[in-house]
Amino acid sequence: MSILLVTSSPRGAASHSTRIATEFAQKLLAADPSNTLVVRDLVANPLPHIDTDYATGIYTPAEARTPRQAEVVGVSDAVLNELFAADTVILATGFINFNISSTLKSWVDHVARSGKTFAYGENGPKGLVTGKKVYIVLASGGIYSEGAAVQFDHAVPYLRSVLGFIGMTDVDVIRIEGVAKGPDAVSEALAKATAKVDAVVAASRDVAAAA
Repeated sequence: MSILLVTSSPRGAASHSTRIATEFAQKLLAADPSNTLVVRDLVANPLPHIDTDYATGIYTPAEARTPRQAEVVGVSDAVLNELFAADTVILATGFINFNISSTLKSWVDHVARSGKTFAYGENGPKGLVTGKKVYIVLASGGIYSEGAAVQFDHAVPYLRSVLGFIGMTDVDVIRIEGVAKGPDAVSEALAKATAKVDAVVAASRDVAAAA
């Protein structure tokens, strides 16, 4: 199994989403010696925001692209290659202004490409990135999975929508929420997230043993 880990929190070593997602990927890697891991750190190596050269370059034949168009489309192609090669995708983000990080949004902008990850046919759009398991690891200061604040969670609905649009519909969410409520809340949130991670890893280990 090929695992793609995409981290995007600007909080560095203090990031709960990066910590849990990284531990998750490492545990999956250890569960089966045949597993492989590719890490894309969007903070250490942020993707360029899409611009005019990108928007025109993706619709220009490769041999006719300007050097700048070739450069930015090449970045997008590399990201797409990582995505298509993965069996399992782990996306880690903090909850920033009720949505995902801007760095992860740039990743989405590079992977959502007409003719590459989705296409339009007689029956409308069709996602082309299929057969993948996706985990969203989301850290938030408040509680947004239930209660009055649910309406402010634009991160999970957005990711489910855009991932589903390009064909990735098997999506689970691992939340680390309420971390702004003090040390005890942080410990509880991390424990809950770790328990969910461990359950997934255990199931993966069982599948590997039965294969």
